[in-house]
Amino acid sequence: MEYQYDLFVIGAGSGGVRAARFAAQAGAKVAIAETKDLGGTCVNVGCIPKKLYSYAAQFNESFSEAAGFGWSVGETRLDWDLLKRNRAQEISRLNGIYDNLIKSSGAELIRGWATLLDDHTVEVEGKQYTAKYILVVPGGWPMVPDVPGKEHVITSNEVFDLPQFPKRFLIVGGGYIACEFASIFNGLGAKVTQIYRGEQVLRGFDSDIRQHITDEMLKSGIDLRVQSDIASIEKKADHYLVHLKNNDTVEVDVVMYATGRIPRTEGLGLDKIGVTLGKEGEIKVDENYRTSVPSVFALGDVTDRVQLTPVATGEAMVLVDYLFGKGERKLSYDFIPTAVFTHPNIGTVGFTEDEARERFDEVVIYRTDFRPLKHTLSGSSARTMMKLVVDKASDRVVGLHMVGDEAGEITQGFAVAMKAGATKAIFDSTIGIHPTAAEEFVTMRQPLSE
Repeated sequence: MEYQYDLFVIGAGSGGVRAARFAAQAGAKVAIAETKDLGGTCVNVGCIPKKLYSYAAQFNESFSEAAGFGWSVGETRLDWDLLKRNRAQEISRLNGIYDNLIKSSGAELIRGWATLLDDHTVEVEGKQYTAKYILVVPGGWPMVPDVPGKEHVITSNEVFDLPQFPKRFLIVGGGYIACEFASIFNGLGAKVTQIYRGEQVLRGFDSDIRQHITDEMLKSGIDLRVQSDIASIEKKADHYLVHLKNNDTVEVDVVMYATGRIPRTEGLGLDKIGVTLGKEGEIKVDENYRTSVPSVFALGDVTDRVQLTPVATGEAMVLVDYLFGKGERKLSYDFIPTAVFTHPNIGTVGFTEDEARERFDEVVIYRTDFRPLKHTLSGSSARTMMKLVVDKASDRVVGLHMVGDEAGEITQGFAVAMKAGATKAIFDSTIGIHPTAAEEFVTMRQPLSE
């Protein structure tokens, strides 16, 4: 049968754009449909604007730390509207780059909401298109639980463009998004309260990381309340009265929920054509990203495997090679490095200590906690924590974790070594760069006693 396109992509986020571009460059006839701004969550309401606001918050810390280095800093003031405008301008520039990337590759950009009509047909704004293969990459969406007053809350989608800067900011959640925005708004000058129903924030991260960042967030002035939850949110004349389940109340200007993201699969017609979904609404795929419908594929956040932009783009490259190349490209989900842009940052790659103890017969743990050189003069009480997890049998470093300035930048380099199978002996024989925090990873000689 003749199809209009070889590949029709639904969603122009990082994974969708990468797949469309490289499929087109491989000679396929490609269309990509998008109803919102190009670049998806990461570019518009995720990694990029979040990191820009994190930088903004760090300046506040720098102003207060400058005195110890001989600088006299005058009165400082955040111009929230200017920050928002400059961020929007940069995001607009990136949208334009994505638009150019799509068009210069030879792919066709179609504006509008796309739905699947059958195995090979997509409808956008009343017009139908046929394709040999369909790739569904609509990403994820913030999830807000049903709570009385739910209509008053915002999510990470709206937080970047609040009309006024909130002097009192309440964030609900304990994952990386919640912790990042707690740090950001605290750094920008808001009085931040963070509510989390679990015992400790950042579930799934190494236990020492979780404890250390909790201590640092509390030290920085964040009112972090664990084993706590919202009962209801009441609108007052110029603020919100938040009722907690322990009968406490908190008066705030903004309530933000960061309680997880769910795959954005509603309204795509997946049920009509029989695409199998998991219990969280995620699209089920095999090792080649094929769904239960042979001509339909999915990758990225909508499959709810690893919700990271570089993973989605990596999966897209594998899929394009599978459909239009030699099918030799593979993506390993082992040793994926990640960073959390709390203040201070978190960097992590490999297994947590608990995961390693389950997987390997015996593990050796190395850990250090110190005051960074910068803070010997800055007056800050922030401390850096670094940790290595080693499989004793092979001597391989299987986990590396850090809380401290530039943790993400430092972790990226070590991730290469760990992907290559670096042992603790190789770490020990590597000369450190002095004086840096990173050198601690190659100078830790004394393991923790059990």
